[in-house]
Amino acid sequence: MRELSVVITVLNEEKNIRLLTESIRNALDGLDYEIIFVDDGSADATRKEIKAVMDDRILLVELRKNYGQSTAMTAGIDYSTGKYIALLDGDLQNDPADIPMMLDKLISEDWDVVAGNRKKRKDGIFLRKIPSKIANAIIRSMTKVHIKDYGCTLKVFKREIAEDLGLYGELHRFIPVLAAMQGAKIVQVDVQHHARRFGKSKYGMARTFRVLSDLVTMIFFRRYSQKPMHLFGTMGFICLFLGIIINLYLLVLKILGNDIWGKPLLILGLMLLLGGIQLITIGIIAEISMRTYYESSDKKTYQVRKVWSKKPVKNN
Repeated sequence: MRELSVVITVLNEEKNIRLLTESIRNALDGLDYEIIFVDDGSADATRKEIKAVMDDRILLVELRKNYGQSTAMTAGIDYSTGKYIALLDGDLQNDPADIPMMLDKLISEDWDVVAGNRKKRKDGIFLRKIPSKIANAIIRSMTKVHIKDYGCTLKVFKREIAEDLGLYGELHRFIPVLAAMQGAKIVQVDVQHHARRFGKSKYGMARTFRVLSDLVTMIFFRRYSQKPMHLFGTMGFICLFLGIIINLYLLVLKILGNDIWGKPLLILGLMLLLGGIQLITIGIIAEISMRTYYESSDKKTYQVRKVWSKKPVKNN
């Protein structure tokens, strides 16, 4: 087992590979480390470039298709062997020189996660910085995990935390929240950030809607993952109670000889009654689903085409 595994997900980053590998080697000189490159379906010469710089510290995990950054990170963590795991972008915007400082802080101060904060971010103001600040503020207020920069990939973990993150969809942005759900101690430190030199950014405005969708998922998992009935059951019983009250009131009116057929209040009462029953039913189904989720076997969310290495690779 290595001391540190550096997991890097790449997609069409052929011009960055050699410079990135060189900067990692310089930054981590003296440490017992490995580099796990996960190729997430690149259509250029990214894999060729990785093979050209490969030594016994480098492992290339080639996925069969583009699964997305979160799933690629999961594959990298699965194939890593380090006691500690660092996540790093493949676009040269994160600086590997920050990793030793973050690792030292993790070990010496006994943190579970040390997250990077891009204090002087080298990105466009209107398309990247402002939307990111808004998104960070919303995530902080909704999840109650107070991290300044959720979008910074550069993070260092203890292995047991990284292995249980459960990344899929676009959930890599919510890694601090996923770690907090495990009871992890998290600290954030300022790190360097550089402008992109080669290639194109994989992020766009369309990604905002996917992040918002995943935010709803994260709020549910953080608050109700082990008790979904508390959410659906509470709403269901409120609706059911209001529906019963309205229908009892209308029943009294009917007994007194009033015509209640077709009145909006009758329709509302029936909707609340049926809606309450449905929400309670959904809560029961969600409880069963969550129990199945926690008790099910460990099934991978990705398929590997081939693993390239100059050393034996553990079986996954």
